[in-house]
Amino acid sequence: MKILVLVKYVPDSQFPRHLSGDGHTLARGDSTLSELDEYALEAAVRIREAAAADDAGTVSITALTMGPADAANALRKALQLGADDAYHLTDDALAGSDAAATSRALAAVVEHLGGADLVLCGMASTDGETSLVPAQLAERLSLAQITFAASLEVADGTVRATRNGTTDAESIEAPLPALVSVTDQANDPRYPNFKAIMAAKKKPVTTLSLADVGLEPDAVGPAGSWTRVLEATERPSRTAGTVITDEDGDAGVKLVDFLAERRLL
Repeated sequence: MKILVLVKYVPDSQFPRHLSGDGHTLARGDSTLSELDEYALEAAVRIREAAAADDAGTVSITALTMGPADAANALRKALQLGADDAYHLTDDALAGSDAAATSRALAAVVEHLGGADLVLCGMASTDGETSLVPAQLAERLSLAQITFAASLEVADGTVRATRNGTTDAESIEAPLPALVSVTDQANDPRYPNFKAIMAAKKKPVTTLSLADVGLEPDAVGPAGSWTRVLEATERPSRTAGTVITDEDGDAGVKLVDFLAERRLL
């Protein structure tokens, strides 16, 4: 079985986020593998482990990303987490791609690689958080799709998943090949140990261009996008809070007065 896991290089949420020079996208200074994609990688590794335990055949895991040269760092992390090899689609024309252009580019890579039995994605990226790419990619590849899977298993040519709602849960299954987006309820991603980190250095990462996968520059980027960001502003900095000092036991009264003045009671 061939599993393809899509990953994304995103601004690290542990650091302050700022808009890039064009004012429409996030600056990529401090970036990392989207943590939501780690759940998809862990799901793939568990499927491989289950297949090995049941003597159900060989499972290979390939990580795929698109983005600038630095996005290769996300692939290195994916290899540490269990992927066997990785592919990096990078081209200047990709800059500014929306979800539609992104899914078009990724679909071209998947087809270039000969397809996959199972495509796994995170439920969203931690920068855009649109959750659009998985469904659009499945449509472009004519794959059965299951989105927001809180658990999944593969057996007898079928992927079975559970999707949690606000009041109940759904049990869903689809024939392979299929695409599944995985939520942060699906598992607890492992931390790579020293052996995994060193082994990842020897795993292959293949770089592809748009020409390699048969796409013209105007199929992606702003020219190939269906949406466009017209304006974006940074979140204003937080102002200093109000400190209430307890003097002679009157802090409670001061707190009530403070809330009442702001009509919060």
